[in-house]
Amino acid sequence: MTAEDDMKIRKLEPHLINQIAAGEVIERPASAVKELVENALDAKATAITVQLRDGGRSLIAVTDNGIGMDREDLELAVERHATSKLPSSDLFNIQTLGFRGEALPSIGSVSRLHLTSRRQGADEAWLLKVEGGEKKPLMPTSHPHGTHIEVKDLFYATPARLKFLKTPSTELSHTVEILNRLAMGHPAVGFKLLSDQRVVFDYKACDSLQMRLSQVMGTEFSQNALPLEMSRGEIHLKGFISLPTLNRSNATHQYLFVNGRPVKDKLLHGAVRAAYQDFLASDRYPLLALFVDLPHEEVDVNVHPAKTEVRFRDSGLIRGTMVSALKQTLGGASHKTATTISAQALRALRPEPAYQPSLRAYGGGQYTPSYPRNESHPIESLREDPVSLSRHREPLQGGVAIQQSHETKLDCDGAKLLAMTANGDTVDWLETPMDVPLLGYAKAQIHGTYIIAQGVDGMIIVDQHAAHERLVYEKLKAERGHVQRQPLLIPEVVELDEGALHRLKEVQQELKDFGLIVEPFGEKAMLIREIPALLGEIDLQSLLRDLGDEIEELGSPLSLKERLAEILATCACHNSVRAGRRLSVEEMNALLRQMEQTAHSGQCNHGRPTYVELKRADMEKLFGRR
Repeated sequence: MTAEDDMKIRKLEPHLINQIAAGEVIERPASAVKELVENALDAKATAITVQLRDGGRSLIAVTDNGIGMDREDLELAVERHATSKLPSSDLFNIQTLGFRGEALPSIGSVSRLHLTSRRQGADEAWLLKVEGGEKKPLMPTSHPHGTHIEVKDLFYATPARLKFLKTPSTELSHTVEILNRLAMGHPAVGFKLLSDQRVVFDYKACDSLQMRLSQVMGTEFSQNALPLEMSRGEIHLKGFISLPTLNRSNATHQYLFVNGRPVKDKLLHGAVRAAYQDFLASDRYPLLALFVDLPHEEVDVNVHPAKTEVRFRDSGLIRGTMVSALKQTLGGASHKTATTISAQALRALRPEPAYQPSLRAYGGGQYTPSYPRNESHPIESLREDPVSLSRHREPLQGGVAIQQSHETKLDCDGAKLLAMTANGDTVDWLETPMDVPLLGYAKAQIHGTYIIAQGVDGMIIVDQHAAHERLVYEKLKAERGHVQRQPLLIPEVVELDEGALHRLKEVQQELKDFGLIVEPFGEKAMLIREIPALLGEIDLQSLLRDLGDEIEELGSPLSLKERLAEILATCACHNSVRAGRRLSVEEMNALLRQMEQTAHSGQCNHGRPTYVELKRADMEKLFGRR
């Protein structure tokens, strides 16, 4: 054969075509599991069991109780481009999870594939074997209604692909991720996964999405999730999103679905980032599960072999609907913070168990010191004499400033509350617990940073800098476009590098919208002429440099509005009450009241909590009283 003959165009053999398709569709064991489970869901299964051995390398078995297949269906199921999922032959009206007609022949070309199925109402079941792309004759067998598929020795027919597989535990983790997403999209279906005869999870069929999300994402998410539901025209959005204070360092726990299909779409993830931008730092991500339903002809799901990406006909409408729904839901949360914050605080406060060398003297059991209620506990002295520290108004050892009235003890039911006026006098009145402000009344300031307040049923610790930062930010947002400006008596000149200078020139008009008037000054500097009056006395040099850095970090993908939100956050941070500043009781209480009246005051602009609440029951547990 000559070199010219080698270059002749020829038609590939069917088994080679299937192996090439397998390389596109079946990347790893988890890919095969995804295709087989999607087929089971399309077959109306209500219970699906997946078994793996060696992470799926040696065996993948999927059993379902769906409608099953008869003899003719089995024969065609392993043929290329044969499918039951396009009844109208319309590629733009896909109403099933699988549709390409390549999964089973592709899997069969690189493994030993055994399909056993019995159609609902049929008297017999059939078994079909495909090994390395070679189809064996059909055989009758016994099997309950539904389908059982075994994939043995994956990639044995293409040994080079085996080199790219990871360890069994890694491959298992990919399968868990795939099944978790499918399980969330189908709460009415039971999912069970076994790995090397060990049960990894067993999700029972649920009546509600919230129950399924609790199974998959854990109780921490379900306890701190906000329900979301919104419709705009034919677009329907529902799901659950986490409070901003419950976040992670990556987007692993963001689950997005389009018409029940789990997807990883840049447009949708970008909408999530835009909605949370007021509440989270750029390197923190919320937890959520969102479901977008729209007419099938409005979305193209046939843009990726693995079917993980979609294309919308009106992407702007989808993005706008998501951002609006997310922001509206977050706005309804007001100042609520994640319950995990209090739990983390308790864990941090609880001392490590001390080494007890004389433990054997107590019979070898666990020794827990007890304090009868009528005897003196190490903390009882403060309980018996709550005014013993009230006269100390200067910082004590450790930086604690006690700023409180001469009488601060609450009745046991929390109904009686004594407040303090600016000059230190007390006003005594009787209130019901419902009348006590949500964040209570300030009692002390610690290290010039944290405000200690007493509520109706516990203690609130407020980070004064984080809280005030949120208040300033919300005020800046409200005043944007008609903010009061303060001209500088002597304009400030700030030297910048060429990149920062160029970036700030581009947003001069937008900076002007919220009161910051800047203009180029020579080739390497900017001149600040006016600033928002709200900012007061701040380090303008540092502010302008930070603004340049923020714009560079955010880059061009974000809209101008979103870039300005980050810039506003930077301004708010520079103008907020700094840690270390001593506040009077009047100032502390004023801050608490403003927090109660300001949206999103439960977290600062970076997603950190502004306050932690410890209930009385929590404190009693901390000191062994419960």
